Amino acid sequence: MAAPFIFFVLLEIVSLSIGVYSYEPAPMQDFCVADPTNLAAVRVNGMACKNPTFVQAEDFFYSGLHISGDTRNNYGYRVTPVTVYQIPGLNTLGLSMIRIDYALWGANPPHTHPRATEILTVLEGTLQVGFITSDPQNRLITKVLQRGDVFVFPVGLVHFQRNMGHSNASAIAALSSQNPGVISITNTIFGSNPPLSTELLAHTFHVDNKTVNRMKRKSVKIHLRAIKPVRALVTITGFNGEVKNAATGGQDAIPNNNGLSTFAYDPKPLQDYCVADPKSSVYVNGMACKNPMQTQADDFYFSGLHLMGNTTNPFGLKVTPVTVAQLPGLNTLGISMIRIDYAPLGLNPPHTHPRATEIITVLKGTLQVGFVTSYPENRLITKVLCKGDVFVFPVGLVHFQHNVGSKHAVVIGALSSQNPGAIMIGNAVFGSNPPIASEILAKAFQVDKKLVDQLKGKF
Repeated sequence: MAAPFIFFVLLEIVSLSIGVYSYEPAPMQDFCVADPTNLAAVRVNGMACKNPTFVQAEDFFYSGLHISGDTRNNYGYRVTPVTVYQIPGLNTLGLSMIRIDYALWGANPPHTHPRATEILTVLEGTLQVGFITSDPQNRLITKVLQRGDVFVFPVGLVHFQRNMGHSNASAIAALSSQNPGVISITNTIFGSNPPLSTELLAHTFHVDNKTVNRMKRKSVKIHLRAIKPVRALVTITGFNGEVKNAATGGQDAIPNNNGLSTFAYDPKPLQDYCVADPKSSVYVNGMACKNPMQTQADDFYFSGLHLMGNTTNPFGLKVTPVTVAQLPGLNTLGISMIRIDYAPLGLNPPHTHPRATEIITVLKGTLQVGFVTSYPENRLITKVLCKGDVFVFPVGLVHFQHNVGSKHAVVIGALSSQNPGAIMIGNAVFGSNPPIASEILAKAFQVDKKLVDQLKGKF
């Protein structure tokens, strides 16, 4: 009897250790553009794929993030989302973007994103932001942000933003899910449908029924363009080949830990946060954690994304990164942010990010952007972007941005990894150390060795 028992214990251990579970399916092809016409016929975790033959640049594009939102509502704020519902090309890529506008003293009240970490940078104004750690600590970590400051809200934690300046404020944020979801604390507790029982809430908050009923009447729906829930029906194949269906109501349709699941590029958080400890001598995938009792708001904060980068170089380009190296609170949270400055005719040359999808929005200028699909199609998908436009570059694909205007250009971007990496094609192929043999490159590019040596001399 002992041998079969040991076998099944080992099988369980293997099934739990073959990977880290992802919130969203890891891409199995270059892209899986959402097909909204297929929703009734096919139910999956996320959205079914459009025929790739019919995919166009418009599927990765959105326009309007430069436009101020209407903040005339009870809370004095407005969220403009760019999720898979606005850019179908985000499907399966684990990333989205939003713009938030705040009236004078406007507030984005306490809420959570059940499927996403959020990273935010202030475009204008002064914001007080913060999040609360989980029970039993319930520690408030808060910071006042100015223009160009960056802050991180770890996945699933209650957080808020409040305009405490003397004028309107706005921010751009990215979230580590194509459909992050929003759980408004006030609406969820006091405005559910059907309502939670008054007796239950009175007991929970240690008040009388009269107070609970008054709070229920005060509960108002947030006036924003809602992020729509997805009802998914997934097919799960067990170890014995048995097929089961699992329906969800806007939640993740993911098998339990005893089944096979998709793998994440970054470790899934197992606690509220794991602030990177650069002084640790322990080597892990990512960075070792700092003692949580020693973490401060500054561990989730970066300043300077409003500052223009120095573009006096051969490419006329400057990237200002906000990865785990600059903001240690990003460790394990699977997201980062960048600012890119382009001189007139400046170029971010063809490159890839081996561990991340990238989403950008143009703050100023005119850019031609594009990416190339994988072999054997090698299809160029390209678009000219203006202020407020948004574009997506799927993980691992060669892509570029070129300032085709006569003035300086700026973008804010986000990437679906704390450490996305960059492989510059020219540098990698012709400038490696030690160099790739000229004979290999001559054969690869079908040119003579003399031209290869000439190209190597450029890098």
